[in-house]
Amino acid sequence: MTQQPPEYPQYPTQPPQPSAPPQYPQSAEPPPYPQAPQYPAQTPPAPPPYPQAAQAPQYPMAPPPAPSAPPTPPDPAAHPHHISTDHGRVHIRRDQRRTDATAVGSLLLHLPNFLCSLFVVGLVSLFFGGFGIVVVLAWLASGALVFHRPTESAVARRLLGLRYPTPQERAKLEPVWREVTARAGIEARNYELWVEDSDSLNAVAAAGHIIGVTRFAMNELPNGELAAVMAHELGHHVGGHAWAGLLGHWYAQPGRIAWRVLKAFSGFVFHVSRAFGCIGVAVIVMVIGSIALATISSLYGLPLLVLAMPYALAAVGRRSELRADEHAAELGFAPMLAAVLDKLHQQEQRTEAALTAANGGVKLEESALSKLLSSHPDHYTRLHHLQPYLRQPPY
Repeated sequence: MTQQPPEYPQYPTQPPQPSAPPQYPQSAEPPPYPQAPQYPAQTPPAPPPYPQAAQAPQYPMAPPPAPSAPPTPPDPAAHPHHISTDHGRVHIRRDQRRTDATAVGSLLLHLPNFLCSLFVVGLVSLFFGGFGIVVVLAWLASGALVFHRPTESAVARRLLGLRYPTPQERAKLEPVWREVTARAGIEARNYELWVEDSDSLNAVAAAGHIIGVTRFAMNELPNGELAAVMAHELGHHVGGHAWAGLLGHWYAQPGRIAWRVLKAFSGFVFHVSRAFGCIGVAVIVMVIGSIALATISSLYGLPLLVLAMPYALAAVGRRSELRADEHAAELGFAPMLAAVLDKLHQQEQRTEAALTAANGGVKLEESALSKLLSSHPDHYTRLHHLQPYLRQPPY
């Protein structure tokens, strides 16, 4: 028989639980510390009262000033010459332009200048031989450039010192211009607005399609007075004054150039003749006088009319200014135009005062001939012609 192996001791499946920790004796609480002894409180004696000064009388205090509000800029609409530019329906006239008596008179008065210029151009064309007739015809056709828009722009920019308005300036000018043209029944797009960089009160109607105003008039005038200025210049265009004057001036240029050349040459010859004494001067005077007499007799005295033309043209120009004033007044701008004329008169008086001060306090008197050569009527004449319109009810 086989022997059974010895049995091994069996261990419990759960490990034995540790025994509870031993209980240590609790220490007794420490005895309380003895408190500090209480001493009686001693209050410091109060200081003796000092004599009080007599109380100053109380005066009523002024209320604090109210905070001042910032100054408000003046409202342009509150000006008596402010107009509304919110125009509704516009009636456009069929007849946009006409040629009034002053325009016809200007053309007729430029006729002697035109004939003298034609004579000068004919003499110059002789140097071109067979092509001379082409030179004459080209000069006659050149008058159409007055109505050529690029040529007008060149004239406005180079000769008159005008420029195109900026977007801000255009936003200010165009509503006023639309109101003026709406009252006149004129197509506003037929004309161009230009600006002159000047601090004077002025405006111009140039060529056939240009209305120019100064920077001062655009920025300083109420919109009603600015409209009156524009309506005045529109009157020059509607009446034909602008294109008639420019056309006559253009065709008179060859004659004027020839006159300046002859004048300079005569002055030079006269100074040279003085070196030969009185005899040389007498000979030169006789020669020039003979040429002048022959010219006058051969042209039936026409050159003598040229000497009187500046005075006649100035008279027609003054009449055209009155017609333009009437045009602005008929559109309802008579009070505004009268205010503008007053400002122009004050500006002229300041200029005269400055010239008088520069002359040592002696006033410069205008001669009668210079008054006849003035292109604008005097202040009182223009106001006199506006009186019938000033008595009418507002537009």
